[in-house]
Amino acid sequence: MTNEILTPREMAEADRRTIEAGTPGIVLMEKAGRAVADAILARHQAGTPVAVVCGPGNNGGDGFVCARLLSERGCNVHVMLLGERDAVRGDAALALQRWTGEITPIDKDALMKTGAVVDALFGAGLSRPLTGEIAAAVETINAARSAGAHVLAVDLPSGIDGTTGAVWGVAVQADETITFCRKKPGHLLLPGRLFAGQVRVADIGIADATVTACGSQMFENTPALWRASFPQPEPGGHKYSRGHAIVVSGPMFMTGAARLAARGALRVGAGLVTVAAAKDAIPVLAASLTAVMVRQAAGARGLTQLLKDKRMNAVLLGPGQGVGTATKNMVMAAAKARRSLVLDADAITSFSRQAAVLAKALKPAHEAVLTPHEGEFARLFNGQKEIIENPSKIERARAAAKAIGQIVLLKGADTVVAAPDGRAAIAANAPADLATAGSGDVLAGFVTGLLAQGMPAFEAACAAVWLHGECGQIAGRGLISEDLPEALPHVLRRLN
Repeated sequence: MTNEILTPREMAEADRRTIEAGTPGIVLMEKAGRAVADAILARHQAGTPVAVVCGPGNNGGDGFVCARLLSERGCNVHVMLLGERDAVRGDAALALQRWTGEITPIDKDALMKTGAVVDALFGAGLSRPLTGEIAAAVETINAARSAGAHVLAVDLPSGIDGTTGAVWGVAVQADETITFCRKKPGHLLLPGRLFAGQVRVADIGIADATVTACGSQMFENTPALWRASFPQPEPGGHKYSRGHAIVVSGPMFMTGAARLAARGALRVGAGLVTVAAAKDAIPVLAASLTAVMVRQAAGARGLTQLLKDKRMNAVLLGPGQGVGTATKNMVMAAAKARRSLVLDADAITSFSRQAAVLAKALKPAHEAVLTPHEGEFARLFNGQKEIIENPSKIERARAAAKAIGQIVLLKGADTVVAAPDGRAAIAANAPADLATAGSGDVLAGFVTGLLAQGMPAFEAACAAVWLHGECGQIAGRGLISEDLPEALPHVLRRLN
């Protein structure tokens, strides 16, 4: 599966296995450097002044290869080295020997006159803050970009943590990044994604089987991850065969969230959708809903009674429902009824500091997906520093999923979906326009509608996140949450 993501440690393991299998490290380095040189020449004509800024490690070695190949193809190449030549070791030293041109220290004046800069200082394995001379080198590259130079990063912009996407003090702002074998988490997680520019993956000869052997359970959230289990209408099917989703509404003055979620569930393909509500909310809901049905179900007892109909197979709780004991009891009632559950917003906050209680309550459920934003996540796991203080969003979501025993969809511009077994997916297709009231309610509805159709929980959560992002792109600037379900048919037609 080519949408696998490799951490820097897993990438190093893939390199090691490939070398042990008989491919010399310098061969991998030559292929990496060639991919970078090809990317430069795809954008710039021969003769363009190019500065290749190299560090002392393997990232610099890729830069030396790139410089040599660019020079051979007619570019005016200026190689700049951070530190001393004697500090370069291993395959990078061999690549340096093959470069026969001049090497200078980093020269700001020269950089400001180039048409392109190759950032080959540090790759994805960086794990310390950049200070002093190194930070100054990064700032000089950024100044050259501001002056008009095109900046291409080798593997990952220098200063970005390849595992978490964090900035180590200062980082190169790249227009383009060429990485190798697979993307790294830092290409997709914020803020790293904002520094990487357009990311392209180059094949340097590491086999797919080798990647698989490294045990990665991390993926970029694209249709390749979940398409095989995405529900498709059957010619002989009917509305009951496509599932019946229940969305629990809040009180009369808080019904909007449930209505948004219900329309999302219906649009994504659930055969029937019912909004369950207390008596006072029924007139408001009935007046505003058409294809979505409305049923009275007050509190846990009312929901339990409603769910005696076994055809009602997926339940969403939380949007606009209110925080407190009543909502907690309804979550427990739905879990005891052994339905697939989606818990959003108030259903999560109602269990603040009680993650273990929630985990126990959800055990009877068929399966469950929690959809917190960072604030709700922090409230649920308040006091569990090993979860909420982990610098990696992926590892926070993974630890949470393991602790709860269910799927966790940790929202944001870089939404992460994690499963208790360690699988995790990062989304990178959400536009900033999705940051609007009700957007998360529609997303929760998408997840619920897919669960109602029998899609497995991890895949359903991943698919819903991707669809949500694509709908946001179609709706574009000025979107409001009501636009998202209406954009979905366009996305589904493209998906098919």
